[in-house]
Amino acid sequence: MKTYEEDDLLPLSGLQHVFFCPRRAALVHLEGLWGDNLYTVEGRRLHERAHETGTEVRGDVRITRGLLLRSLELGLVGKADIVEFHRLSGAAEGVQLAGAQGLWRPLPVEYKRGRKRHEKSFEVQLCAQALCLEEMLDVPVPAGAIYYGKSGRRMEVSFDDALRTETRKAAGLLHRIIAARKTPPAHYEKKCESCSLLEVCMPRATGTGRSALRYLREIVEISGGDV
Repeated sequence: MKTYEEDDLLPLSGLQHVFFCPRRAALVHLEGLWGDNLYTVEGRRLHERAHETGTEVRGDVRITRGLLLRSLELGLVGKADIVEFHRLSGAAEGVQLAGAQGLWRPLPVEYKRGRKRHEKSFEVQLCAQALCLEEMLDVPVPAGAIYYGKSGRRMEVSFDDALRTETRKAAGLLHRIIAARKTPPAHYEKKCESCSLLEVCMPRATGTGRSALRYLREIVEISGGDV
């Protein structure tokens, strides 16, 4: 099994970008570009509230905010919004916590804006957090949750073999993009309209099968000119 060195670790948040769009991941992590829209601003505020440091105890659940994560297998480093540690009963595998009796199982919780829905890029990012926890703590992390700020509800996510495979593939793709140091070409899809980098990426103008001359001709024709 290949492992990465500390200097090779990439942001765990990059998995959401690369799964949503490899070009977006390259624009952010290779070219250092970023753009805000209403969605990203609301999301950042939600993450800032979730990352408040400290540990909260609610009966058999301990809540840790802003926990640092790392995986040498995936080559990723990042920070969890929240990790809940649930006290276990019986002989289940768990981790010991300082100042707490018994064994505890971690459950990562990722905060997202919007309403409760299935979004595979979110689930891949959450699964990566679980794989980090498993590597760091040497305990199984079979499930996590995504909390949606607008609806105030959370969705449970099971980390089955298929999702784990997708997550590892996404991590590998992110590393290949960064290693190649080449931004993939644009390809317009409906989801591009919700991307905060739409004006930077310009997928309609620069996408596959489009030439700059053709694009200019279309703009000129609309304005009644010539080229």
